[in-house]
Amino acid sequence: MKTDLFIELNGRKTDCGSFVDTVKEIWKSEGNLVKDIETVQLYYKPEEQTCYYVINNNISGSFHA
Repeated sequence: MKTDLFIELNGRKTDCGSFVDTVKEIWKSEGNLVKDIETVQLYYKPEEQTCYYVINNNISGSFHA
């Protein structure tokens, strides 16, 4: 099953489906392997246009979405 998730706020549409891919790319760019990701938690704040993430319950960061 393919699922798409979009958030619309104040006339701006955000495709949240790409957030996991972005986190994976950030993880890889830091020299890590995707297979080492056990969990990913995402928190999107549309008013800031920012996605915050936590990988494996202890690595956190954010990116403009």
